[in-house]
Amino acid sequence: MQHNLTLNMPISEAMETQRAIRRLKPDPVDNALVIRLIELALKAPSGSNAQNWEFIIVKDPVVKKKIAKLNRQVVKLAGRYGRSDDPQRMKTWKAVLWQAEHFEEIPVIVVACLKGRRFPFLHILRASYFGSIFPSIQNLLLAARAANLGATLITFPLWNLFSLRRALSLPRSITPCAVIPMGWPMGRYGPTTRRPVHEVVSYDRYGNRRARK
Repeated sequence: MQHNLTLNMPISEAMETQRAIRRLKPDPVDNALVIRLIELALKAPSGSNAQNWEFIIVKDPVVKKKIAKLNRQVVKLAGRYGRSDDPQRMKTWKAVLWQAEHFEEIPVIVVACLKGRRFPFLHILRASYFGSIFPSIQNLLLAARAANLGATLITFPLWNLFSLRRALSLPRSITPCAVIPMGWPMGRYGPTTRRPVHEVVSYDRYGNRRARK
């Protein structure tokens, strides 16, 4: 199946309708489309312009099964999260459970990684290190939205770095930072519900919600 690789959706539409899509069809996704999305991900800035990204495209059922096992282990431990009276929280948790149960059927898993040494004990260095990958991941998610692909960023499979590195044959110099399951959505995109901007913006000091004139 061939798809348009130009992705002409206005950026504002992609941003306003992007959401975490966890329920995905098992239908295949063209390699050419995935590569185009990653090309757009690479347009993002990185710390010191190091461009120290690595993206692993996983389609092999054996590798997907190993990642799925890591994901399910954390989902099982986090089961208490689903016990809530909040309907929205329950809706999200059901989608998380569905994704975990059908992980091997997801057609494409993209693992976003960084090359180079990381510093786990200094906050500024940790922030700088991981700050080099997340702009490119957001580019990837927006590009997926523009292509009408469903995608979401997850981190549960990262809990056991040794096992994930082994599954992906990653050396110690490569750190997996996020996992992005991707495929054609079972549902559909649409406007999202988010908190009003005035509830999350402070002026000069935290908590000063008074709009500046």
